[in-house]
Amino acid sequence: MKNNKILIIAAHPDDEVLGCFGTIAKYIQEGYEAYTLILGEGKTSREINSENEQEILEDELFKANNLLGIKKVFRKFFPDNAFDKIPLLEIVKSIEEVKNEIKPNIIFTHYEKDLNIDHQITYKATITATRSLQEESVKEIYSFEILSSTEWNYPLSFQPDVFFDISETLDLKLKAMSFYQSELRNYPHPRSLEGIKINAQYQGMRVGLQYAEVFKSVKVIK
Repeated sequence: MKNNKILIIAAHPDDEVLGCFGTIAKYIQEGYEAYTLILGEGKTSREINSENEQEILEDELFKANNLLGIKKVFRKFFPDNAFDKIPLLEIVKSIEEVKNEIKPNIIFTHYEKDLNIDHQITYKATITATRSLQEESVKEIYSFEILSSTEWNYPLSFQPDVFFDISETLDLKLKAMSFYQSELRNYPHPRSLEGIKINAQYQGMRVGLQYAEVFKSVKVIK
């Protein structure tokens, strides 16, 4: 296969699972290589924080990604919910470093108008790092939704135009998410296993599928 590589660029541990793991599981089954880049620490903005909590989160991150068959997890540690305090160029360069190493042709990342500031800046840095120069490997970029961020920003503006059938891989996504015990919440919180399943069912119902993940296409070069 010719350069069938995917890079997930996410702000925090668990965003990768919430955003696109059902879809990535199918791509991996089809022979693609998939990589994950997590830019932020993920814990430092919480009221209670300790070195042990961060270690637990790192363990959850690698277990979830290993389950799916992610080839490598790249890790940066920008401060949680404070990406706007970091020069954008620094974040762009961290993305370029990983992108240049693996040369993906498909990227999945955040939606530009999520409630979370780190998501917004991750999107902007990704777009900057993948400018359409002649030698650019990235030909497709898709924004995913993150439950408890995308739908919590008003007015609602996320309008997906790509629906990916995850009827056969939803269980894998839920199993991967179940590793993130420190991030999961109880239903009816959107970031619960039941909430994730209900959302996948709703998105699938919109287009005649049992379960779906949805994306906003940002750039598709054919």
